Amino acid sequence: MGSPLVEAHSGYTYGERPIALHWEGSRLLISEVEARWRVPGGNCFRVRTEDDRIFELTYDRSSDEWRISLP
Repeated sequence: MGSPLVEAHSGYTYGERPIALHWEGSRLLISEVEARWRVPGGNCFRVRTEDDRIFELTYDRSSDEWRISLP
């Protein structure tokens, strides 16, 4: 199946701010990053998409993969 796809803005480091995610065959634009926090080895974000859904995104630097979940 492969890892879920998250499109992220990268400035100083990769994955600074997610801008879109692919979920169940659809590309969803992120309208707001509601929260962000660091975990060992990565970054987490709680985001709201343009269609008003909430997702939690986790980027694992060691595997270079994103994980998408519903809160």
